[in-house]
Amino acid sequence: MEFTEEQIERYSRHIILPEVGGKGQRRLLDAKVLIVGAGGLGSPTGLYLAAAGVGTIGVADSDAVEMSNLQRQLLHSTPDLGRQKCLSAKETMEAINPDVSVVPHDVRLTSANILDIIAGYDVVVDGSDNFPTRYLVNDACVMARKPLSHAGILRFEGQVTTIIPGEGPCYRCLYPDPPPPGLVPSCQEAGILGAVAGVVGTIQAGEVLKLILGIGDTLVGRLLLYNALEVTFREMRIARHSDCPVCGDHPTVTALIDYEEFCSLRGSGSVSEEVTS
Repeated sequence: MEFTEEQIERYSRHIILPEVGGKGQRRLLDAKVLIVGAGGLGSPTGLYLAAAGVGTIGVADSDAVEMSNLQRQLLHSTPDLGRQKCLSAKETMEAINPDVSVVPHDVRLTSANILDIIAGYDVVVDGSDNFPTRYLVNDACVMARKPLSHAGILRFEGQVTTIIPGEGPCYRCLYPDPPPPGLVPSCQEAGILGAVAGVVGTIQAGEVLKLILGIGDTLVGRLLLYNALEVTFREMRIARHSDCPVCGDHPTVTALIDYEEFCSLRGSGSVSEEVTS
């Protein structure tokens, strides 16, 4: 429980909160969170988790920084163009807070490696850009019983929910199967207001911090919908489906599946952008 004088000053606004205190801050420093995708959503989430003192933050992203990323992906800056995103993210987050250790995973997540990667983390954050990764992360977290923060953004809208296996619905309760190829446009095709990523990613960070601290009400069983043009938030209740193929009473998906062929994304390898469902 002992803190250095620098830590007491750095985290003072946390420590004076009755819901956090010294014990809660120590819990944050001991926590391990994996962020899938160092893009528009992973950036604000990662920045706030690092600033809050989450002790170990993994970043899984095999992409390099491109100019079009800089409009919203605040983990990266112009000198980072061409660098691997997970390394740029590590440098930025560790510069914000030297208490934090950022573990780069410069790999494309697949059914063969994801369980090994998430095994060392307490919470997973999904900031991926494609349906194969989105479904893979959900399935793996349900099977490994790992809490998951899911979000997506497109144009001027965003959505976010929290998934705790065994306590509420999973992503497949909401969307049982990936959509047919071409049905949902990507941010590259449809555009995204950069600030929307900041709003939704920051909500994800708040959900993760509450999960670690064990405080407040999370978005388990609720889908929060944000519209930047109208400046509105709406909430949808999500029920766990007993016939869900992954978290249902009699699951039919009992092994991890790679969905690239179904979604026409074989060889894409990108997990750094976002797309709502």
